[in-house]
Amino acid sequence: MSEARSSSAPTVLRVVLGKRLQDLREKAGVSYEDAAGALDVTHATIRRIEKAEVGLRIPYVEKLLQTYGVTDPAEIANFLDLAREANRPGWWHRFRDVLPEWFSAFVSLEGEAELIRAYEPHYVPGLLQTPQYAEAVLRAGRPHASQEEIERGVALRMERQALLSREQPPLLWVVIDETVLRRPIGGPQVMRDQVDRLIEACAMPQVRLQVMPFASGPHPAMYGPFHIFRFPLPELPDIAYVESLIGAVYLDDREDVSQFREALDRMSAQALPAEPTRDFLRDARDRF
Repeated sequence: MSEARSSSAPTVLRVVLGKRLQDLREKAGVSYEDAAGALDVTHATIRRIEKAEVGLRIPYVEKLLQTYGVTDPAEIANFLDLAREANRPGWWHRFRDVLPEWFSAFVSLEGEAELIRAYEPHYVPGLLQTPQYAEAVLRAGRPHASQEEIERGVALRMERQALLSREQPPLLWVVIDETVLRRPIGGPQVMRDQVDRLIEACAMPQVRLQVMPFASGPHPAMYGPFHIFRFPLPELPDIAYVESLIGAVYLDDREDVSQFREALDRMSAQALPAEPTRDFLRDARDRF
């Protein structure tokens, strides 16, 4: 993936089907130009379909499958059903008034991942925030937003957290910097409640939380926060996510992602393990 700038961020399923169409084309020995000729479009359109930069037009998908030698009616019908599903907006679409387009791809990836790893040096990750803490963070980041917009942003963040309580939740493995526990956000009571939430999260089987204390010294990711997503779908490689003030970059190149993964592996070995992290959190709570 590259920087998410499309007018409609793709669902994960749309990305998967794009990659499947690419695999079918390559196995059939069909060039971009020949595939484009079958649809009477430019070869750039075929590339955009395969990269999930455009929606999957059902007549196009059906013609491409035929062009690539897929003849089984049941296989074609199943693929088209998946394409229709992939074109449906995700649940987060109803929050599009407060959800930046570049972040909607993140929500889609988050919802389909089987493993979410992250380093956060500034604040508690969204999946572990309390509503009051989330409101304070959103107000700091969006000082000109209305109360309604802030409330909608908090509602979106809380709905994202539902994935941790579903039947097969992803493993969330997060390293937070000690700064997260030192910076007062929302006032003492908000911070106490938030640290309590982190202590509770430590007991959840699908959550691994580690603190990187100042005493640990320098580490490989002092430049900023990032996430890594891993998926149960073979078509999707690991994806690294790096956010800035005005957008985000999604990286799926194996060498690029491996650098983020190695940094997190080193940091996980350097940060406090489970029980010392709980003790550190309890001490942090007592300071507020």
